[in-house]
Amino acid sequence: MASNQSLRSNYTVAKPDIMGSLRDDDIELKSDDLSVLPVNPREQARILRKMDWHLLPFVTVFFLLSFIDRANIGNATVAGMATDLKLTGFKYNIAAAVFFIPYSFAEVPSNIILKLLRPSRWIPSIMVTWGIVMTLMCLVNSYQSLVIARAFLGLTEAGLYPGINYYICLWYPRSERSKRIAIFFSAASVAVAFGGLLAYGIERMNGVGGLYGWQWMFCLEGIVTVLVAIFSFFYMHDYPETANFLTEPERLYIIDVLKHDSNSLSSLFDTQFVWQAMKDYKTYVQILIYLGLLVPGYAIALFSPTIINELGYSAANAQLLSVPPFVAGAIATIIVGIHSDKHKLRGPYIIGGALVSLVGYILLYCSVKAGPSYVGVCLAAAGNYPTVAVILAWAGSNAGGDLKRGVVLAMVIGISNLGGVCSSFIYIDPPRFHVGHGTNMGFLSLSIIMSIFAMWNYNRLNRKKEAQCLAENIGDDRIHEFKDMGDASPLFR
Repeated sequence: MASNQSLRSNYTVAKPDIMGSLRDDDIELKSDDLSVLPVNPREQARILRKMDWHLLPFVTVFFLLSFIDRANIGNATVAGMATDLKLTGFKYNIAAAVFFIPYSFAEVPSNIILKLLRPSRWIPSIMVTWGIVMTLMCLVNSYQSLVIARAFLGLTEAGLYPGINYYICLWYPRSERSKRIAIFFSAASVAVAFGGLLAYGIERMNGVGGLYGWQWMFCLEGIVTVLVAIFSFFYMHDYPETANFLTEPERLYIIDVLKHDSNSLSSLFDTQFVWQAMKDYKTYVQILIYLGLLVPGYAIALFSPTIINELGYSAANAQLLSVPPFVAGAIATIIVGIHSDKHKLRGPYIIGGALVSLVGYILLYCSVKAGPSYVGVCLAAAGNYPTVAVILAWAGSNAGGDLKRGVVLAMVIGISNLGGVCSSFIYIDPPRFHVGHGTNMGFLSLSIIMSIFAMWNYNRLNRKKEAQCLAENIGDDRIHEFKDMGDASPLFR
């Protein structure tokens, strides 16, 4: 084991330019010594907690605002927007769905740009643009203007979610990612819950300044997003290599751990890694798993106030009763994320959560009483939301190399989010919504089946690589031979 001083002498860290990125390739190694800084588990936990306190509050607030702004159309509808804009027939469904089309196609380009620029410049820039769009949605006065505004909101918000997932991967080793993704993703559940409370309060501003209550909802929530974005330009951290809150030994320790965790795979910008991601069949397996989770997840977020309203509750009470299911989802997300990392398991937790959500939708499908149906809403949210953090940690951890990981995450998130279009059109038969609940049950079943296949396939590939290493005498001393192979490297597990 190397001492702190010897490790310190092994690295020369370059200074970043104002907009350019600084990644592992900008660190010049003065020797081949990649031994990890000797720290005990307690010290390692202390360093990770220190990172958590400086990174997670930012990304959690970012995603909280993102999900409030994308899902508030459901609260606005119950608050009177459907009547004021005459959203008859499928008009509301189209307005909800159009968000996901530009959102899905802009995610891969956004993560490539994030690789080229600094996170503290690109991510806040995304927030400013969607915050402005959200604020200006208070001027919406027709169905046509609502559709146009939702399309621009999807385009401007697209880069945040895959960008944050990629950002987490740049700071934490694979075994520590699920709980961190779970913490910031729990903000999605909190957003739906908090959005219901906000809607309940902001509705009381109806008529102020000549605006409806739902218009004030768009305006105030957009302004908050812009203000947070401006603050984050100055206080968001980019990479471990430039983190001024870490001491020099702590910084070198994190850099070293990340290099070992990635098997020293290349983090250079090269289009071959983009093609690796696009041609890898495992990427599409993860897309199917995530798609099976997102369709019911978006459905419950977009339509929970409507579903609860149709159970016989007033519009105001439906806003309030939409809160508990998503509070339960937030708590379950964090608990599952922690245990998934602790046991280093992904597939079983996805399957378990999907089964819980499936039971919730079965209750909603079969029950004719408000009580059991409301329990079904709670189970649907509490089972579904924890699985999302786990699947993204799984997808990111099995993609080798910085750029390939960023593209894989963007593809998984981007293509799967087209499921939001489906979610927007399945709740069409009130009050029982059999089409919607039945569709969600089918997608959850798809996710369970593909998760079982993925677990089998990853175990098969790992056994094959172990056999290859034994047969060809491949060890860590040959690690640099495979740095451009990504997760196809025989040393990558």
